[in-house]
Amino acid sequence: MSLKRIQRRLVRILAVLVVLSAIFCAGLYVYRTFLGYNYDSTLQEEDLAAGIKADENITNIALFGLDTREGDTQSHSDCIMIVSVDNTRGKIKMISLMRDSLVAIDGYGMDKINAAYWHGGPSLAIRTLNENFGTDITEYVAVNFEQLVEIIDALEGVEINVETQEELTELNRVIRDYGIEQGQTFQSVESTGLQTLDGVQALCYGRIRKGNTGDDWARVERQGVVMQAMFTKVQSLSASQLIGLMQKLMPYVTTSLSATEIAPLIVGALQHGVPELEHARVPLDGEWYYSGPSNTYIEYDLDVAAEHIRAYIYDDVFPGETASDTSDGSSSSTTTQPADANEPLGGVDFDEPPTAPMTSDDTGSSSSSTDDPASLAEEGGWYDPETGDYYDSDGDRYYLDDSGTRVYY
Repeated sequence: MSLKRIQRRLVRILAVLVVLSAIFCAGLYVYRTFLGYNYDSTLQEEDLAAGIKADENITNIALFGLDTREGDTQSHSDCIMIVSVDNTRGKIKMISLMRDSLVAIDGYGMDKINAAYWHGGPSLAIRTLNENFGTDITEYVAVNFEQLVEIIDALEGVEINVETQEELTELNRVIRDYGIEQGQTFQSVESTGLQTLDGVQALCYGRIRKGNTGDDWARVERQGVVMQAMFTKVQSLSASQLIGLMQKLMPYVTTSLSATEIAPLIVGALQHGVPELEHARVPLDGEWYYSGPSNTYIEYDLDVAAEHIRAYIYDDVFPGETASDTSDGSSSSTTTQPADANEPLGGVDFDEPPTAPMTSDDTGSSSSSTDDPASLAEEGGWYDPETGDYYDSDGDRYYLDDSGTRVYY
């Protein structure tokens, strides 16, 4: 072989190596720049008790909002959602589960569903969802509430309607307390109405549940409102703005989804254009009751709840509606409860009592046990016998009026 031929071959080989190196470096840059998130590779599928995947075009992911404070090594998942990416119908469906739901947690017996994350992290939390609701979840996304502030600020705020004076008063109280906790002063919200809330204000809006603002039920609805506002804001961004946003947001996300899994998930979700976003809550109005000391738990038929979730995810039947066959074989829905009873994206649900429990009798309720005032403290809270005041699980002080209603100072 001549020297020139050898040189030409070497040049071609070197050229291929240079191209491959450039592609590798570019890919590494893209990954680190746009997908530089906190990747959790520790999940073992056999530990998750996931059911068989019923539809390859539908991906179900657990979304956990964590209330982790400085120095904490464990977290309760105070926001629990099943996010269903439905590529067939071009929808993303969010199903909120009440954090005080009484469920079986493997190895720990019956407890609140948010305790599963505390005991065993995302693996046990996912297993708990799958075992109690028959889901097929194998992946999760977790965001700390503190990180939510950074995400919303990266969006330059979100549009939220602060509807009532009670909401405004409680919102500003939570903003003030959050500022004390963080050692900073944050801007209060001046008035009710539709307005742009910054990260701290939106975070606190999603946290309020006291002061006649609807208890934990309305808080779940508000979390859906915040998610919808974030989604709406993202929809308004240009391609270049979206890329810039991804650079800012990804470091605040922890997920079990690998880069190779995220890409096709995004492509599939966008194949029919920007997907619709829907939000539902389980249990439904009229299908639950309080139980335990001081109404600690929310109890309901888990099999009924599982059927609502399955029908919504796979049959596109919104919880609280029933599917009926039409003459052409397609499905339609017939409403069996007030149309807005479980649809927070158009406004917060403020039924009285919180969301219409199963019965008004003493089913599971032990609030009549008034001999021991300490027994009326909520789980995680306590009673101060010297002052006669109570403290809730957030550390906020209140007293009980003659009707047993909490009145916060």
